[in-house]
Amino acid sequence: MSARLGCIMLVHTALDRAAQVARFWAEAGSPVVIHVDARVGRAENQRLADALRDFPQVRFSTRYRCEWGTWSLVAAMQAASTEMLRAFPDVQHVFAASGACLPLRPVAELAGWLARHPDTDFIESVNVADVNWTKGGLSDERFAFHFPFAYKRHKWLFDRAVDLQRRMGVRRDLPDGIEPHIGSQWWCLTRETLGAILNDPSRPVFERYFRRVWIPDESYFQTLARLYARKIESRSLTLGKFDHQGRPHVFYDDHLQLLRRSGCFVARKIWPGAGRLYEHFLTSQASEDPEAEPQPSRIDRHFARATLQRVRGRPGLYMASRFPAKDRENGKTAEPYSVFQGFSEVFQDFEGWLAAVAKCRVHGHLFAPHKAEFSGREKVFAGGLSDKASLRDYNPRAFLTNLLWATRGERQCFQLGPADNTGAKHELLWFMATDSNAQISVISGAWAVPLYHAGGDMAAIRREAARLQRIETEMLEVLRSPWVRARIRIWTLAEFLENPTEPLHTLFDEIAPHQQARMIRIPERVDLSGFGAFLQELRNRGMQPVLMGDFPMNPSGTDLSIKVK
Repeated sequence: MSARLGCIMLVHTALDRAAQVARFWAEAGSPVVIHVDARVGRAENQRLADALRDFPQVRFSTRYRCEWGTWSLVAAMQAASTEMLRAFPDVQHVFAASGACLPLRPVAELAGWLARHPDTDFIESVNVADVNWTKGGLSDERFAFHFPFAYKRHKWLFDRAVDLQRRMGVRRDLPDGIEPHIGSQWWCLTRETLGAILNDPSRPVFERYFRRVWIPDESYFQTLARLYARKIESRSLTLGKFDHQGRPHVFYDDHLQLLRRSGCFVARKIWPGAGRLYEHFLTSQASEDPEAEPQPSRIDRHFARATLQRVRGRPGLYMASRFPAKDRENGKTAEPYSVFQGFSEVFQDFEGWLAAVAKCRVHGHLFAPHKAEFSGREKVFAGGLSDKASLRDYNPRAFLTNLLWATRGERQCFQLGPADNTGAKHELLWFMATDSNAQISVISGAWAVPLYHAGGDMAAIRREAARLQRIETEMLEVLRSPWVRARIRIWTLAEFLENPTEPLHTLFDEIAPHQQARMIRIPERVDLSGFGAFLQELRNRGMQPVLMGDFPMNPSGTDLSIKVK
């Protein structure tokens, strides 16, 4: 193959992998000029040179001590490019790569593809005024301010210098004739364009300016190429993906098929330990379509999904990176669930009835004071959750979200009441009320039914009734808040018992919408004969029971059959 494509490589770590890649380029007939970071030790640098000694078309350029975001990276690329143009006059395109780059297709395919675009420079070059993907809070300021301090090594000084220049209104003058552009530092330029940049009489002026620009390796060639290129395609031929923080994605062995589908010529950033990737791609296997265009868009959706999952996570899964921050979760809980307040007090064996007819998991009072009443009264439930109240109450919200995460695919239902532990200021209830997955159904005043059946000292019952009514009043205020996102239904005990068929029918349709229609019986209601007189006795003793509604002294019976569709 005629040596029309040359590669410059910037290397600072994993020199053994860099040697493999350089050998791949050289064996295909492409000259390679390697810049080794001056921070690399002499012995390690010598081992790299010895590994490539058999390839006369592999050269090494003057070494610079490189640091992220500084002029040293541009100087390294200038040195390697100068050596490439000097030593290999037949090279027509120069491809810039790093030691972490990996060719994905044979070099001959890239050389042939470039031969079909002889006058085109492939360099991402976007006007800084039109860029919306810069990270770190600096866009046009990177060209307007002076940046004498390295960001990673002297971050405090860097930030103070930026703040000072903002207060002083510093604006640097641009060299005549240039308009700032930025883009990826991994480009592929024609010999004519690259030579014009390196030999420009104004190069000292440009260098003096760009030395104090922030991240000049992403702007020096990108800006000056606009002065000399006959035709620019503003894109990099190197596949590189970045996350929401501007950091590059690292490719591992399990990305093999993804990289193959991209059709790209080169990818970065490859993990040095990805032996399978290096073994697969550093062979001269021709592609199915040697003239195929690189199509990184084929895999964009995978990275978009990965970024979304990293930023937002999965619904109901609390990651350490987001756990401390309120409202940064992607959905409070993992699955829809139902909360019933007052139903187990009104109906006998409400849990068993609902589990049988709706085919769902029905718990008792998960937040009862003495313990968590799991379905079947298990001591340890899904996800290793214990029924011990002390463990549950350490973080009731995490207890609920863990239970729902561990039982994904199965509808969870549980009972709640004013005697349960919902945390200070009903913190847990607020959490559920603002959760769009929650369905909360309340029969207000139903807590009085167990008091009625318990009997005993009426004075003590009156005090307990007053306490529970006060708590439930606060709970109802939460459920009627304008911030509520859950599906809330509230009935007074009196209006519910007038016609329990309709609300149970509605709740059943929501919990089990795909169940086949059949005739069932609603659960048997507890005996409420004399309950009206009980409420009157509470009034007589100075406690006004208001949450039950207008409950009659002798309530009539109700129809116990319900047709479920």
